[in-house]
Amino acid sequence: MAFGGFNDNGQQAPMADINVTPMVDVMLVLLVIFIITAPLFTHAIKLELPSAASAPAPEKPETITLAINAEGRLFWNNAPVALEELPGRFVTSSGKKPLPELQLRADKGTRYEVIAQVMAAAQGNGMTKIGFVTDPKDVGK
Repeated sequence: MAFGGFNDNGQQAPMADINVTPMVDVMLVLLVIFIITAPLFTHAIKLELPSAASAPAPEKPETITLAINAEGRLFWNNAPVALEELPGRFVTSSGKKPLPELQLRADKGTRYEVIAQVMAAAQGNGMTKIGFVTDPKDVGK
């Protein structure tokens, strides 16, 4: 009997043990279901996705480094250049697509007059992207 118990005095008492057989049966049924359905999750669904075309990434503009030392001598990408040659080089460079960026590096002792002449020549001949390069370690002093 399911409600009876085994005791020595012959009295019927309710059984205090939990019957785990139905729980094991349910777990085995779930295990079989998962074993059968698991391979179905690995199959891919065939879809025809739309295709899209994007514009190519824009080219990175050329960087021209123009250095001016303390004596006022100019260096175009580390090659010496005269102040009179700059307008021609600026016109040639400003005709390129995309427009190159001019990075101006001036020595701390350079006269402002030379820097102003270079900036005026650059702006007057089509160079609109002009950046100044500084040394960040001197900022905190």
